[in-house]
Amino acid sequence: MHSIPVTVLTGFLGAGKTTLLNRVLSEDHGRKFAVIVNEFGEIGIDNELIVSSDEEIFLMNNGCVCCSVRGDLIRVLGGLARRRGAFDGVLLETTGLADPAAIIQTFAMDEDTRDAFHLDTVTTVVDAVHFRGHAAENRQALEQVVYADLVIVNKTDLVGQDVLDDITATVKRLNATAEIIPAVRCDLPLARILDRQAFDINRLLFAHPGFGGQEPHEHDHGIRSLSFTVAGPLDPEKLGDFLSTLLQEHGQDIYRSKGIMDVAGTKQRFIFQGVHMYLETAWGTPWKENEERTSRAVFIGRGLDRAMLEKGLAGCAAGEEQS
Repeated sequence: MHSIPVTVLTGFLGAGKTTLLNRVLSEDHGRKFAVIVNEFGEIGIDNELIVSSDEEIFLMNNGCVCCSVRGDLIRVLGGLARRRGAFDGVLLETTGLADPAAIIQTFAMDEDTRDAFHLDTVTTVVDAVHFRGHAAENRQALEQVVYADLVIVNKTDLVGQDVLDDITATVKRLNATAEIIPAVRCDLPLARILDRQAFDINRLLFAHPGFGGQEPHEHDHGIRSLSFTVAGPLDPEKLGDFLSTLLQEHGQDIYRSKGIMDVAGTKQRFIFQGVHMYLETAWGTPWKENEERTSRAVFIGRGLDRAMLEKGLAGCAAGEEQS
């Protein structure tokens, strides 16, 4: 039985998440969605701002979806799982104060949820007018960019090109693997939002220029993105021990970790993805016969020690007998 795709729509307050949700619901796509709307506050009104449609809307309020109502999210999803076939996917719009990390962890770590659903994409809407101010004052505005695989820079008609260039550069420094799309009122083709399979572990999330060899960047609130390349095959046990120890000891400060690694004695890429202390691994596509087998990894978080990470990865090199 196929799992149900979930599209997470996040972004800071006023960025345009509901506008994007309405765009999806208004398109002539022939699909039926279950819509989950999360609000922060005792009185929920966001559900009344959603366009009239046949979709079922589930409202969760009085908290952030990543903390006090996380149990409610699991219960709502559990109810939807028992009605497979009644809809084609789930659209989850978070509060503007949400940290997407716990949402990702919910889909990865709750067994029943993981069996019934798969996280198709985390799309973050950025307010081009206010992003720089939000980012300077609110950690959530930055973290929402860090966890995204698609960043929509909205309201581009209201700012100059210099502002757009600055925002784009900031997003790239925070999250080098995310796709960035400029938009006005979140008007973009539906195909750019749905069926992305961006959190499918078997996809090569880093197969684009600019992934490796980047210099570290410091940001407001100390968020840093570090990229590494390692030549030569790695010992699988050493690599596993390094990643496990790293996330156990520093996982609270590592928002995202992801890599495509060359493991000794195998023909396939070894892929890992982590969210804080949670780590998921899988085998990717085989290396091509004449392809350069180089390991690449990215760590995004707070207070990261480049020398420590570099030394740890270098220490995973396979011995002569394994190479």
